[in-house]
Amino acid sequence: MDKRVETQTHAAPLTHADIRSILIGVMVAMFLAALDQTIVATALPTIGRELGDVTHLPWIVTAYLLASTAVTPLYGKLADIHGRRVVLLSGIVIFIIGSIACALAPNLWLLIVARFIQGLGGGGLIALAQTIVGDMVPPRERGRYQVYFASVFLSSSLIGPVLGGVLAEKLHWSVIFWINLPLGLGAYWMSSAALKRLPRHERPHKLDVLGAMLMTAGTLSLLLALSSGGTAYPWRSAPIAGLIAATLVLWGLFAWRQRMTSEPLIPLDVMNNRVVRAGTIAAGFGMGTFIGLTIYLPLYFETVMGLSATYSGLGLLPLTCGTVIGATCSGRAMLKLAHYKRVPMVGLAIASAGAAVMSIFSGHIPLLPFCAILAVVSLGLGTLLPVATVSIQNAVKPHQLGTATAVANFFRQIGGALIVAAFGAIVLGGVGGQTTQLSPEALKLGTVDRETMVTLFRYVFGAAFLGFALAWAFITWMEERPLRGGAADAAKAAALE
Repeated sequence: MDKRVETQTHAAPLTHADIRSILIGVMVAMFLAALDQTIVATALPTIGRELGDVTHLPWIVTAYLLASTAVTPLYGKLADIHGRRVVLLSGIVIFIIGSIACALAPNLWLLIVARFIQGLGGGGLIALAQTIVGDMVPPRERGRYQVYFASVFLSSSLIGPVLGGVLAEKLHWSVIFWINLPLGLGAYWMSSAALKRLPRHERPHKLDVLGAMLMTAGTLSLLLALSSGGTAYPWRSAPIAGLIAATLVLWGLFAWRQRMTSEPLIPLDVMNNRVVRAGTIAAGFGMGTFIGLTIYLPLYFETVMGLSATYSGLGLLPLTCGTVIGATCSGRAMLKLAHYKRVPMVGLAIASAGAAVMSIFSGHIPLLPFCAILAVVSLGLGTLLPVATVSIQNAVKPHQLGTATAVANFFRQIGGALIVAAFGAIVLGGVGGQTTQLSPEALKLGTVDRETMVTLFRYVFGAAFLGFALAWAFITWMEERPLRGGAADAAKAAALE
């Protein structure tokens, strides 16, 4: 029998005012991480000119992605060991330190190193915010709070690109990192005070350091292969083959380590949980396809529809806004429906149908109907997000909540990287692997053949249909367990061993 003692508070239930106070604090922390993923992109050309290095600009984004993805599961495990508050505050501090280092970087390579440090801090903020809501609110009511998180991503998607361009052009590129200082300090102050009232479920564990190193190294090698393949190196080149081989070996060693150690980094009962497995894969395919579309749709708007860069960015609004509406409807439906899984099943079926229409009629749909289809696709996808997250959290014990939530977010990010790489392989492979043919200068000169891009995006939208269809298949396969609805159910779940 497990002799470890679980640290668990038995304070009075949180009031709505308590929940709101905690929620605002963690939303500011989440906004900190979400904004940083969108604000940098539009400032990259200015950064390249000022630091005198345009060739290696993509590494500013890649370094953050590598670090934040690799450490996401570690944050979940550490939160289950040491508590949410100390781990979240540590992440905010590391993020602030990385932001200051970014603002002070005198050259591009030191900026890339600073972005990696920043990613080490930002990697756990989003997963921890979702975990904290799981601590506060019973699963049956949890869906309504996922809507707030969707709103954070929407606002960061709308504000980030505009703010990044304005600050870099009118002030200085370093300001996009300096603004993280007041935001981060505000998040720290609000979270530190609010999270003292949070119920605690941590247990004394040993962190599997070797397992963490193997998983981190395997993730880094995979992401390096995905980010460099087809751009820095051909997909069939020796460096990419070596990275993929290293990925397979490292993940194989990680799997062996998880079976051999007494306290695996990711507990086997979490990995073998049918709800966690199916929900994670469904969300990975759904969100990965969504991320891929947000990256490559502006190219479709510019090359096929002839829109400017500004208007192509506005064309993404139906895709981003629809997700929030879908998540809102789905989260509220979970409060009332016993068979809550049916909502994303219908939503993903509609999203798949919309992607199929875009594929079949690629290049032949006028702008307004096309945007309407995007809104429908996004609405359908949005229904998946709260159901997947809440179902996963509902299926594990309270002291595993952080680990399970972080693992789900980790594989969502991996899914996004894989699908973005697949979309990139379609587009770049179709233009002979020459990214210069898709540069802003080439688009302005009209050197990109429209019919070629129409054909390529027919395959991209076909791949999006496949991604949504697979998400539908796995959410359908996922076991639908009754959602715990109150303190009694939560206490009963906590007592189960």
